Amino acid sequence: MKSHDVRVWGIRKRPTKTPSYDVRWKVGDRPFSETFRTKALADNFRAKLLRATQKGEEFDTGAGLPDSMAPAKPSLTWYDFARKYVAMKWPHAAPNSRDSLNETMTLVTTELLSDRPGRPDGKVLRRALRGWAFVIRATDEEGPPVEIANALHWVGKASLPLATLKEPADVRRVLDSLKLTLSGAPAAAETVRRKRAVLFNALAYAVELGELPENPLTLVKWKPPKVAKEVDRRVVVNPRQARELLTAVSYVGGYRRARGRRLVALFACMYFGGLRPAEAVALRRQDCILSETGWGSLILEKSRPTVGKRWTDTGAVHDDRGLKNRPTNETRIVPIPPRLVRMLREHLEEFGVAEDGRLFANERGGVVMSSTYWRVWDEARRLALTPEQVASPLAGRPYDLRHAALSSWLNAGVDPTEVAERAGNSVEVLLSRYAKCLDGRQDVANRRITELLGEDG
Repeated sequence: MKSHDVRVWGIRKRPTKTPSYDVRWKVGDRPFSETFRTKALADNFRAKLLRATQKGEEFDTGAGLPDSMAPAKPSLTWYDFARKYVAMKWPHAAPNSRDSLNETMTLVTTELLSDRPGRPDGKVLRRALRGWAFVIRATDEEGPPVEIANALHWVGKASLPLATLKEPADVRRVLDSLKLTLSGAPAAAETVRRKRAVLFNALAYAVELGELPENPLTLVKWKPPKVAKEVDRRVVVNPRQARELLTAVSYVGGYRRARGRRLVALFACMYFGGLRPAEAVALRRQDCILSETGWGSLILEKSRPTVGKRWTDTGAVHDDRGLKNRPTNETRIVPIPPRLVRMLREHLEEFGVAEDGRLFANERGGVVMSSTYWRVWDEARRLALTPEQVASPLAGRPYDLRHAALSSWLNAGVDPTEVAERAGNSVEVLLSRYAKCLDGRQDVANRRITELLGEDG
């Protein structure tokens, strides 16, 4: 309401045992009054009202006060803001993004706590934040155990204000905390970069809500650890080593349970087809064109990464999603060599398919867990490699089979555009990641320089 709709009257002394003074004013048709213990306090309040009317300030018709005299908005704590941000992001975030969001909010929250007495044990505090505070659960689920509820109550009281992050020193302290995992160990460079991005987006939301004047991360010169973009050539196996490893997989576990044998073709898809592990896990019979002779092809559409029940809407351990960096339902066609075609046909003949058509399943027909094929791979490495090689990075992860595939194709002279198409990468990413894995480039460069200088070999 405009100031010309405001009338400020004089001060009235109340005839009570303890003297008090009323200031009365009117906003539109609505009267207001405020009582003070002394006349000086009443005079001061009335003077503020008059100055506001003279400046033409608008008055709130509900509280009867101008903006300059409105009570300050309660300071939002970091914990309350973080919960609000998670609730906003959760419905539209992928399961792995939810995990990352949860981890970042947990780390920052533990860093922005006061020294309030009664701090819970570190493990209990992390379990309360990671497992309850920053997870959106179904409304019909039971509440947290008493120990967790008490820890969260303490966090709510001990959390520092969100405005704390206006101070550069506090921002730097929070950023430095992202360099560690929840257990206190150094975090990988890529993990630090990802958590910093989550925090930046969260604080941008705080600016959007009007809780912060600007994103405080832009005010601090802080460099995250450098991310190694290139694949370490030490992890790449040659064709002979790949064959020996695949053979060793077939010897893992007893013959009857076929713990290893049922996964040989899965690993072969990573090496001969360049598939990501989650793409191989999701492969279905209808995705495979397996000719009697010659090359076949895989029409990839699904990916089934292991993400954990906590992060999916269905409560399933695996996410059921489209291909990485592609719109939903977009496919990628991967030609596969005759050897892989034969291996897939043999796998189908011996093990069949799961109820939903998946080629690879555990003994009960469920989706193959990443922990399952990792254990099999670790055992196969110990069977196929020398002790020195086992202790080295050589094929240390199942994903390294994909690295071996792509680098082998590039070394064989396959056009990078074709390799990128089969791999589901851009040419730029492909060449930047596998530059160190390309053999013979140094010899070619040396020969050309020698020729340029006119020297003898």
